[in-house]
Amino acid sequence: MSDAVLTIRGLERAYETGAGPLPVLRGVDLDVMPGEIVGLIGPSGSGKSSLLHAAGLLEHPNAGRITIQGRDCSDLPDRERTRVRLSTIGFVYQFHHLLPEFSALDNVALPLMIAGASRKAAQARAVELLGELGLADRVQHQPAQMSGGEQQRVAVARALANSPRLLLADEPTGNLDPTTSTAVFENLYALARRTGVAAVVATHNLELARHMDRVFALKDGHLEAQLKA
Repeated sequence: MSDAVLTIRGLERAYETGAGPLPVLRGVDLDVMPGEIVGLIGPSGSGKSSLLHAAGLLEHPNAGRITIQGRDCSDLPDRERTRVRLSTIGFVYQFHHLLPEFSALDNVALPLMIAGASRKAAQARAVELLGELGLADRVQHQPAQMSGGEQQRVAVARALANSPRLLLADEPTGNLDPTTSTAVFENLYALARRTGVAAVVATHNLELARHMDRVFALKDGHLEAQLKA
């Protein structure tokens, strides 16, 4: 699918153990289109994180091709992989990984400044995103002054700061209570829809997964399409 933001073909990943190679991905194929939100489910150890890390150019798979925005990124050198991640991919993790000494504003503005934006432009963009996520009154708060849900919304804003075309979220609500989890997901979902970003979201929360466009389960290293209730 030539207009897919993310195209994965024949992805294989195995890890070395004392007992020999442990395969977690066995020839995975996946296309994710602009504006599409794809859910990825499966038990811990099934390979969800491995798939996201490979798609996000954080790990080198053992085999397979990864194409992002029509560019084959499979064999790029590390410096170029870093450029693609900075300009094209946003990441959200289970734990927010915010810089504790920085305010919400600066945590979101930092990736923009790294990408070359002026401090003024970066802060304006950060204020805009934080406002959209209901954090207009928290822009100057440090992470320790915010709730878990607020911190994770800051992490979502940071992931979307550079207007990525691909968003990869690894258990983004896994560390939150059910009510907060739903609120954070709704924020992420609304922003993804508005910006047209292609998103892959790994989650254990089947209720949240039902709201995504397509859902796949990772079983024995293969993706299996799931029928939504």
